[in-house]
Amino acid sequence: MAGFQSQRRARRLLKRLALLVAGLFLVWLAGLVSFADSIPLEVAEPERRTDAVIVLTGGSGRLDEGLNLLADDMGERLFVSGVYQGVDVKTLFAIFQHNPEQLETRVGIGTATNTTGNATETAEWIKQQEFRSMRLVTASYHMPRSILEFRHAMPDADIVPHPVFPKHVKVKQWWAWRGTAGLIAGEYNKFMLAWLRQRTEYFQESDSKLIQ
Repeated sequence: MAGFQSQRRARRLLKRLALLVAGLFLVWLAGLVSFADSIPLEVAEPERRTDAVIVLTGGSGRLDEGLNLLADDMGERLFVSGVYQGVDVKTLFAIFQHNPEQLETRVGIGTATNTTGNATETAEWIKQQEFRSMRLVTASYHMPRSILEFRHAMPDADIVPHPVFPKHVKVKQWWAWRGTAGLIAGEYNKFMLAWLRQRTEYFQESDSKLIQ
């Protein structure tokens, strides 16, 4: 009898655990759909000029788009965040076949290795330049997390999203493409981790102020 009751308790526990896992998955899935809906499908303010153009390297088309924006005088200066160590401005222009005599002095580079670092080093550069507005160039699927990090690092800055659209990423019907679905799910997980980190930092700072 005791063994039968133990089995019943174990089955109830497993059932509750399964329901909990299923509930968490549904919450995660709802968040994923909401996140995917937040991915921009076009450039919202293509004609607006800002103080700076910021490019986050790491994907196709980003740097080329940033250099084109600078050549079109859509910003006073260009900052390329995330360039590998040892890569200078002349090398960048040689790669993308732009005219270094005209644009080289208007370009700065950074060496961040992740999106949080991109935001941190850009914030330092923006402060040095005494700029207030920027056009942020990165892949469309990377834009929500980039905006989250940049607004956290620069809450007073005016940030204009400028997404680029890699051909291999099918954002409009992301659920129908396994590669795109996996990419967006991964970005959503990274977005949530960044959001949780920022909330943790906020509460830690609040607790520190209360203690003081």
